[in-house]
Amino acid sequence: MTSSPTERMRGALQGTGLDGWLLYDFQGLNPHARTVLGLPAGAHLTRRFFVWVPREGQATLLHNHIEGGTWRTLSAGWNVSLRAFGSHAELDAALREVVAGKTVAMEYSPNGAVPYVSRVDAGTLERVRAAGAEVVSSADLLQSFLVWSEEDLAAHRRAAAVLMGAKDDAFRLMHERLRAGETVTELEVQAVIERAIREAGMTSGHPVNVSFGANAADPHYEPGGEKNATLKPGECVLIDLWAQEPGRPFADVTWVGHAGEPGPEYLDAWEAVRGARDVALALLRERQAAEGWGRLRGWELDRAARDAVGPRWEPFFLHRTGHDLGVQLHGSGANLDDYETHDTRTLTPGLAVTVEPGTYPRARGFGIRSEVNVFLAPAGPEVTTDLQRHPFVLGAGEWEAVRAAGYGE
Repeated sequence: MTSSPTERMRGALQGTGLDGWLLYDFQGLNPHARTVLGLPAGAHLTRRFFVWVPREGQATLLHNHIEGGTWRTLSAGWNVSLRAFGSHAELDAALREVVAGKTVAMEYSPNGAVPYVSRVDAGTLERVRAAGAEVVSSADLLQSFLVWSEEDLAAHRRAAAVLMGAKDDAFRLMHERLRAGETVTELEVQAVIERAIREAGMTSGHPVNVSFGANAADPHYEPGGEKNATLKPGECVLIDLWAQEPGRPFADVTWVGHAGEPGPEYLDAWEAVRGARDVALALLRERQAAEGWGRLRGWELDRAARDAVGPRWEPFFLHRTGHDLGVQLHGSGANLDDYETHDTRTLTPGLAVTVEPGTYPRARGFGIRSEVNVFLAPAGPEVTTDLQRHPFVLGAGEWEAVRAAGYGE
């Protein structure tokens, strides 16, 4: 039997020391509220509402009088007390009654440190505090509502397999064109990948990133229109590709290559990036094995990776080490981030993250990133995508030998 959203919220509160969780939304400003409550996409709600779930005791739903009928339907089976308000004075009185003197979690992040969580506006926070509550962040509570199902994981693995094949097809095209002395463009390579994703019944959402030469120094480069470089000997290649089955979590990977043998500077940067990736993966495994889940925080892995990149290439490491994967490519769970934000959320079993350090020294004419996906299984982290060991060296020899060398075989 499926538990109600209020029962699940109460379960997430156990062991926290919090008095309760106060969900708030007004016209979609807080999408987490609708996710946690499982509200249908078409739910017609025009007025603000609060759902108070104490750690112990019955939940209370504060709603506007005119939406009482709607809420009676939406909350059927929640075991929640419905309390209507009309005027702002009635709302304030109801809030005081349920939260005065209590420590409550809301979708709030101190100083906006984790913007993925900060969805409650400042005025509403002022109102709840004026009602006598101490407000803390619901950041870690939210993650339990993002946990993947077995089918989510299976769909992610299928998407990862499609990306691995599409990546090989793309690099093989470039390799064979170079061997034959023929041209190849970014858009031609992109088309190979997008076709493979479509033929698998999946979607990328928006076109994937294929970057040649200095374009690879733009982490979110996307060819299109007049942006469509032709690969030249001596240039690097970076392909960032992603896909999902509709409604299921994404897979998201980045692989690199080089038109001809790369020089020592490029190889030095590659070794720094690969080393940072492997340091982050090793730390994740070691800490989880020693401490279990619930202790390791996203910022710690980012800091370890940034330190491992080293002083020569770290100044060009222009983004966090990784992000949560979900039905949205950049999901709402903990990110591996001590750069864009200081993400103090714990890594939660049942979710997945990318590990993707990079360096982008545009003045040197290249960019490098190595990205893998990691499912945070209850028993320990599982890398769900292949690991690149060396850049693909394109344009000479048989493709299978080039591919094997990239895998370190």
